[in-house]
Amino acid sequence: MGNGTSIGRVRGLGSAHSGAHHWLLQRFTAVGNLLLMAWFIISVLLLPDLNYTTAREWLSAPVPATAMALLIISTFWHARLGLQVVIEDYVHDHGTKFAVIALLNLAVFAGAGFALFCVVRLALGGA
Repeated sequence: MGNGTSIGRVRGLGSAHSGAHHWLLQRFTAVGNLLLMAWFIISVLLLPDLNYTTAREWLSAPVPATAMALLIISTFWHARLGLQVVIEDYVHDHGTKFAVIALLNLAVFAGAGFALFCVVRLALGGA
């Protein structure tokens, strides 16, 4: 095997096979975001009025509330995946990388949770 040659130094350090899954998830969420954002923009443009009451009535229907929840989940997940790649590429200390990714996860879950709470509250008739 020889540790002196280039091939000897890199043996056993091949692909971890997790990058392809991450890449596919990012692409799937990107396509989902495109479709759901197109739906959202068209739906808002078709509303007769842009006041709070009209938006609340529109969002209280099951289909818009479900689609909005899916948009929130897909957007926050996509952002988390992208920021994770940036962190993994530019933060080199393992302890710091772990801490920053943990903070990223907390921020993303808190933001998505709050947004979903708001949608559910509006969908169930809350003021």
